[in-house]
Amino acid sequence: METIPQTLFKAALLLFIAATGCKKDSTTTTANVAVPSIYQRIYGASSVTNDGTYITIKTTDLPDHKSVYYATTDPLYQSFSGTTFAGYTFSKNPNNISSQSVTIKIPVNPAASATHAATPLGPIGIALNGVVLFNQYAGTGSPLSNEIASFDQYWAHPQATGMYHYHVEPIYLTQTKFTSSALLGFLLDGFPVYGPQENGKTLTSADLDTYHGHTSATADYPNGIYHYHFTQDAPYLNGSGFYGAAGTVSQ
Repeated sequence: METIPQTLFKAALLLFIAATGCKKDSTTTTANVAVPSIYQRIYGASSVTNDGTYITIKTTDLPDHKSVYYATTDPLYQSFSGTTFAGYTFSKNPNNISSQSVTIKIPVNPAASATHAATPLGPIGIALNGVVLFNQYAGTGSPLSNEIASFDQYWAHPQATGMYHYHVEPIYLTQTKFTSSALLGFLLDGFPVYGPQENGKTLTSADLDTYHGHTSATADYPNGIYHYHFTQDAPYLNGSGFYGAAGTVSQ
């Protein structure tokens, strides 16, 4: 016959095993949430993980195409002159592309926000090739027209720390890698970004809402989803703010 102390000891031991097992299972489940296939298409990221709430994307922000902003000794360096986006005569800025350490967290299940926070200066999203996306303003918050002349042959440039970025249509993706109607990336609120064409039509800002997007079915989301588009006219990618609740960026 067991004594009362022995009975109490066994009960406590069973409780400890149960509690420990539950904790282990919870941790394992969180660490092994599968990354939805749509986010696996961010081929330029150094890693893409899912904790069930946020997709975490890490990138070195190095474009996989040539640029005049790479060092002349880099295999991806390519001289450039002539005109750039919107017919501006190219004028190189003093910066060069350098490797970054950027971590972007976006909601795995994006949803409309009641507040529609303004997009910040700096990264507001990420393209499929791992290059970050910026809004329609120059580094000082002035009109983008002050910087357009410095866009390279793929319509992008680096800022002072060497962070390469797209403000406007990433033509390497729309003209070489994919098409002008393809999925190109995601903004921080988790909603997808598409090229300037949809159903055979080249869109302008007049076709989109104040956040530079709309809701419709796409090849990737046949049941419909809110999504942004690049256009040739301002604000190029995003207007008055994020449609959804934005995630975070850290460097």
